[in-house]
Amino acid sequence: MNEENKEKLEGMTFEAAIARLEEIVRTLESGSAPLDESLTLFEEGVSLVKLCNARLDTAEQKVKLLSLNPDGTAEERDMPPMT
Repeated sequence: MNEENKEKLEGMTFEAAIARLEEIVRTLESGSAPLDESLTLFEEGVSLVKLCNARLDTAEQKVKLLSLNPDGTAEERDMPPMT
């Protein structure tokens, strides 16, 4: 992937990346694209999946859990890692 495409992906929102990924999947599933285009779309899709996973990992690290203590006060703690 060239630098221009990398920059385009990095500037993309999570929602835009998911929408583009869905579009790529529909195109590939339809079988209407020629082989070269399909390979290019597949590579773009892999990049989008990596981007989405990275954004989700970052968001997960930011999420905090609020729990209520017996005395009625709230306590903030890090969310345990998902398995």
